[in-house]
Amino acid sequence: MKIKFCGAAQEVTGSAHLITLDDGYTILLDCGLYQGSDDDMKDFNAQWPFDPAEIDCLILSHAHIDHSGRIPKLVKDGFRGNIYCTHATRSLCAIMLLDSAKIQEYDAEYHNKRLRKKGRTDGFVEPLYTPRDAEQAWNLFEGHGYNRWFTIHDGVEVLFRDAGHILGSASVTLRIDQLGRKTSIGFTGDIGRPNRPILRDPIPMPEVDYLICESTYGNKDHENAPNEIKRFQRIIERTCVEKQGKLIIPAFSIGRTQEIVYMLDQLASAGELPRIPVYVDSPLAVNATTIFGAHPECYDNELNEYLLEDDDPFGFNGLQYVRKASVSKDLNNSNAPCIIISSSGMMNAGRVKHHLYHHVADQRNTFLIVGYCAPHTPGGRLRDGAKEVRVFGQERPVNADIEVMDSFSAHADRHEILDFLRNQKPKLRQLFLVHGTLDRQEAFRGFLSENGFDQVEIPELHQEYRI
Repeated sequence: MKIKFCGAAQEVTGSAHLITLDDGYTILLDCGLYQGSDDDMKDFNAQWPFDPAEIDCLILSHAHIDHSGRIPKLVKDGFRGNIYCTHATRSLCAIMLLDSAKIQEYDAEYHNKRLRKKGRTDGFVEPLYTPRDAEQAWNLFEGHGYNRWFTIHDGVEVLFRDAGHILGSASVTLRIDQLGRKTSIGFTGDIGRPNRPILRDPIPMPEVDYLICESTYGNKDHENAPNEIKRFQRIIERTCVEKQGKLIIPAFSIGRTQEIVYMLDQLASAGELPRIPVYVDSPLAVNATTIFGAHPECYDNELNEYLLEDDDPFGFNGLQYVRKASVSKDLNNSNAPCIIISSSGMMNAGRVKHHLYHHVADQRNTFLIVGYCAPHTPGGRLRDGAKEVRVFGQERPVNADIEVMDSFSAHADRHEILDFLRNQKPKLRQLFLVHGTLDRQEAFRGFLSENGFDQVEIPELHQEYRI
């Protein structure tokens, strides 16, 4: 059989890995959108290194757009197989893919409008896919529970285990028995962190022969939780009380937003949150928070116990969920101190781009980056210390404070990934690193080698291995 790495190879976004079994059956692991503006990747989202109509099934690790975001295009271009995922992932994808489709339409319309203003008659683009394509994809999703083997093909079984990354996230284990040969292949998806709010800790996978493993933070160790809450409080106090400014938190609508709101809810319940308004400015995040409430099977014990004291862990006095664009615009025109949580986390799409445009030049304000940002996105440039950032075609000076808290990350750091992998040593024949930049992957390969993992490969995009 063969594994071909069709995305997130020496990159952090665009997850897609194609397995071709000995009998020709094809399994695509994830089908993610590339998020960034690297010239070398400009055609990635529009082109396929395979024929979508010839893919037999898709197994989806979780709902984040860099793992699921090209599914509507896959269907648009001919895929008709089943999409296997957990129940919560299926629920989240119903809203996320529709939201992504609307963004594709908006981006295409914005691009074409600018060309028309310049008098251009060429260079117009079509959206990658439309809401109709997203709706067609919904019919192919098949939800499954954790820790239950299920069959997808003769001699092929699949197991989902909780990856602790976002609601419904899962590692994927394939147990394959074909042509007299037994093989097991694992895909970590994105590995979460232990002892984080809301979700259960990641559960190690069964031992496998071959493992595809994420490496987003393969060269880093995160800040620990006790320091995290104190630093978070200090940033709120300094920005909103001392400077009378706005704290703007670019956060993914799924997972990060709910975690931040939950922490603010706890601070509010303890009387430790300043009396300032808090806005969740993302229609997608509003819908996602409702879905969180519908999937308590993913909660950890801490949240279950907190629910006995507070029946709404995602709501408190002073918190407002914003759906209307008019209210979002009013926030940009107001000078009152507040906290604004808005997507996207990389600041390359969504309402947060408008907040970036209007607020980054004001030294009273703070942008708190709470997760990974691809290097070529506005968030990535701010992380790297840019003095100016380009938004809506204009260069804006960076006078606001830029704070980074990777402790909020939903991705495991290098020691946490190592702990997740320890049980694999006796059986593992080869480990493939994906979902990470090359510098981090090379550092992580050295770290793994020091800890007894010697057969580590770093695939290039479109590289194929026979196993």
